[in-house]
Amino acid sequence: MTVPVKTTETQNKDNQAIRRKVLAMVEASSRRLTPGELRKRLSVKINVDEKALKTAICDLVLSRELKYTYQFGCSFLEKSYEKPTRVSSRVVLKPPEMVYESASCDIVIDILKGVSFGFGDHPTTRLAIQGIEAALFNKHRDINVDDGRALDIGTGSGVLAIAAVLIGIKHAVGIDIDPCARAEAQKNIKLNGLEHRIKVLATRVEDIKEIYSLITANLRYPTLKRLCPHMAGIMQKKGALVVSGIKSEEVEDLLDTFAQNGFQCTWKADEKGWAGMVLNHTG
Repeated sequence: MTVPVKTTETQNKDNQAIRRKVLAMVEASSRRLTPGELRKRLSVKINVDEKALKTAICDLVLSRELKYTYQFGCSFLEKSYEKPTRVSSRVVLKPPEMVYESASCDIVIDILKGVSFGFGDHPTTRLAIQGIEAALFNKHRDINVDDGRALDIGTGSGVLAIAAVLIGIKHAVGIDIDPCARAEAQKNIKLNGLEHRIKVLATRVEDIKEIYSLITANLRYPTLKRLCPHMAGIMQKKGALVVSGIKSEEVEDLLDTFAQNGFQCTWKADEKGWAGMVLNHTG
């Protein structure tokens, strides 16, 4: 019996199909996968030999679609964000040294890889940016973007303040008690040419007195719950609060707290067990 020999074109198509399956499986997983776990999960979906899988993984790592990470002697495969990455319908994050051919409606943000949170490799950052976009592009919004001011609580890399300004807010303030975060935020703000529109301060949120039309807070559930009354106090009537850093199972209880402080949810999204929301301040 003669075994049919695959043509180069057929092999290329097969390799592309394997790469798509591998990438989709890594992206969909709620936790990091070891190469062995990936192999087991993939074998349930398709029949793939060891050599073809190794080639697909190698190609994805070389093209910066995936990356290896290491912890406690184990290696894992994760989606790489060390390349231009679309995090919302309009916003693309990229390392400053990489070239990206943007579409006319794209908002491209250069972000340095640092120790601070907000490089785009965590679902909460992506959800927060999507929330900012939803708040500012909502045709029923009441935010006056031309004279609007945004406050980013726990600014980290500064990416949310940068996104808010590039999407449409006139001025923003990022606050963070971590000096390393403030230094990195300043670098990213300068990298995007926004020093005249964004300030970074060491102020605690409890000491903020100014009124803001947009507040962003990528913080964990206990902190959001504790700060809710104060955020309501510095929020412009009909302004928007964008929150992330919440586990999906925490949403219902947090919504009750926000409702008691005059907020109404107008947008919500989930990714890998995390949630992001936009809440309008009804006053």
